[in-house]
Amino acid sequence: MRTGFIKISVLASLLMLSTTLQDAYAQRRNKNRDKEAEKTVANDPVGFRLEDESLVAEGMKFMMKDEAAKALPIFEQIVQKSPQDAAGYYLVATALIKLNKQDAALLSSKKAYELDKANMYYAAQLSELYAKSRKYVEAAQIYEILLAKNPGNIQYGIELAAVYVFNDQFDKAIQTYDLLEKSLGVTEEITHQKQQLYLRKNDLEKALAEGKKLIASEPGEVSYRVDLAEMLIANDKISDAIVPLEEALKINPDEAQAHVLLADIYRRKGDVQKCNQELKLVFANPNLDAEPKIRVLTGYLTMLKTDGEVDDAVGLAKQLVDTHPNDPRASFMYAGLLLRRGKKAEARDMYARAAKMDGATFEVWGAVLQLDGELNQVDSILVHSEKALELFPNQGRLWLSNGTAHLAKKNYKQAISSLEESLKLVSATPELVPVIYAQLGDAYNALGDNAKSDACYELALKENPDFDHVLNNYSYFLSLRKEKLDLALKMSEKLVKQHQNNATFLDTHAWVLYIRKDYKKAKEVLEKALADTSAVSGTIIEHYGDILFKLGERENAVAQWKKAKVMGETTELLDKKIATGTLHEQ
Repeated sequence: MRTGFIKISVLASLLMLSTTLQDAYAQRRNKNRDKEAEKTVANDPVGFRLEDESLVAEGMKFMMKDEAAKALPIFEQIVQKSPQDAAGYYLVATALIKLNKQDAALLSSKKAYELDKANMYYAAQLSELYAKSRKYVEAAQIYEILLAKNPGNIQYGIELAAVYVFNDQFDKAIQTYDLLEKSLGVTEEITHQKQQLYLRKNDLEKALAEGKKLIASEPGEVSYRVDLAEMLIANDKISDAIVPLEEALKINPDEAQAHVLLADIYRRKGDVQKCNQELKLVFANPNLDAEPKIRVLTGYLTMLKTDGEVDDAVGLAKQLVDTHPNDPRASFMYAGLLLRRGKKAEARDMYARAAKMDGATFEVWGAVLQLDGELNQVDSILVHSEKALELFPNQGRLWLSNGTAHLAKKNYKQAISSLEESLKLVSATPELVPVIYAQLGDAYNALGDNAKSDACYELALKENPDFDHVLNNYSYFLSLRKEKLDLALKMSEKLVKQHQNNATFLDTHAWVLYIRKDYKKAKEVLEKALADTSAVSGTIIEHYGDILFKLGERENAVAQWKKAKVMGETTELLDKKIATGTLHEQ
């Protein structure tokens, strides 16, 4: 069976030693002090004299309460009273370790060991401190002594091997693991350690031999064969990996990793049919948890190159969703693949489904809202942003999405509220600041608050002087108000210089010229816009009619107004212009 590689930490060791000390001194208070006391002293890891017992007990009380700072001065008193007593230095080191003062602890621990080299607790403490201080040679010397005295102590062997590894003494580490195997038998943990060492020595054959030895020790463990196959694949022995994988599947046909590794091998060999067969076996199995399937699909996605392979992956992801409809990760992965195939609406719905099952992932909501925007579905943006804000009220992007939707729905006051909240929260994404100011400018303009609208547009342009949305709207609204016409002209000129063929921007510039009574130039600019018939709107045609009327082309102007009416998106005065055959202005 797979188990973690157990390694007693320094903290765990200290807790064990603290318990030992407590037990030792509790025994000393036993009424039967004759033979029992002699036994305790003989086995006592610190070896205190009885007159130090009160100080030790007081210090240990603080240690057991995890108050090492209070215990330290008490233990230091013991050292001062008995400077040749190793136990005092040991306890001082123990407290210093708790306080993360490794250098000072090393000095005290070294003193304890020098005074009593026979005490294994002192030796173990010092060796651990040497190892932590990267004094691997010194640590190894002590662990070698400890292991020689206590060959049955597995932990000493594990620590010694680890020190050898840290010091790049791989051969000695392997020898130590071999000794441990004599006591423990073949184990997964030690085998894996030896394999890694052999690989670092570029000895693949011995690493593989260790894997085969592990399989022989427990023939029914599927994971050992899969591990061996993974090592073979990683070292470009692709064909050799097929046998252990097929053996693994004979033992357990539902072993997902074996199927996916075989799929990878067949893909490398160009056998797409067998590859997909293996993956379908994984995804078609309803008894398998979603976790291994998701892991398999995640790895598979990195291998996709052709459209056909992406289509196969989409089919697998759909199968995953069908088999595990309540797993949000499955819906998330399927959504990503649908998006990769350009199916934005389906991808959005699948992202929304994942968010409904588990909305705690901000990225999912981000994907939903981004696709809502690309699909131009304002109502969905509004609904989804409000749901997301219930979970992430401090996300400025969500407030921006919400404000944008309200603006599109002409809920201007709500839009301003959300956009101002967004402005407070987007300090980490300064590129959004001009966007927010631009939309605030639009909202305030719609409410007729020209001063605030202009101020927001100015702030947007301060952040981004080339912001086309602001240059367009700000200049157009100024022209409608017949205010700051020099500024409006400057902005519209800059706009069409940057976007010479954009019909909307050309219309804005033409209208600024019209308000400034430069009708000939306005006509010239607008006719350039009319050249792109796909971008022409009713507004542009109506403006063209107004310009023609000012230039004395009355019949042509009326014809343009009638054409604009058919197209839609016109002013409320258009019908009056057509009926009277003359220009009416606001």
